[in-house]
Amino acid sequence: MPKKAAKKSKRDALKRHGTLNPHPRAVTDPLFETGDFFDRDDTVQVKYEMLRRVTLDKQSVTQSATAFGFSRPTYYQAEADFQQDGLFGLLPEKRGPRQGHKLTSEVLDFVMQLRATDPSLRALDLAAAIQERFAIKAHPRSIERALRRQEKKHR
Repeated sequence: MPKKAAKKSKRDALKRHGTLNPHPRAVTDPLFETGDFFDRDDTVQVKYEMLRRVTLDKQSVTQSATAFGFSRPTYYQAEADFQQDGLFGLLPEKRGPRQGHKLTSEVLDFVMQLRATDPSLRALDLAAAIQERFAIKAHPRSIERALRRQEKKHR
């Protein structure tokens, strides 16, 4: 496979797996200027080399983060993730809850009962009722999405 096609194929794979570096031009470290092994498009490789540069080459965090196109807080987050999970920790992932964790089945049952007694209640009204009953701040949009999911389940 020609080099250009292989590079495109690798970029496609990196994108598909969520590891394509969104700012490859920001990587200015000399390692990424030579040869085909070091790939500034590969976020995991770039972060690993940034960590290695500080740990083994004793470069400052600020210098390293800048040369690899990241901020100092990103360096420290990558370092903590790597210490905890190894290379797997350097894989990008969405942080935070994966779903509406406030809207438990108990809260949704309450909302469904309110809606059954008064279908004209808006999401804003339901949010106020949830706040009053459960002391939980739920965004009206989250309530609308949860209700739509519930309706799909019961069809």
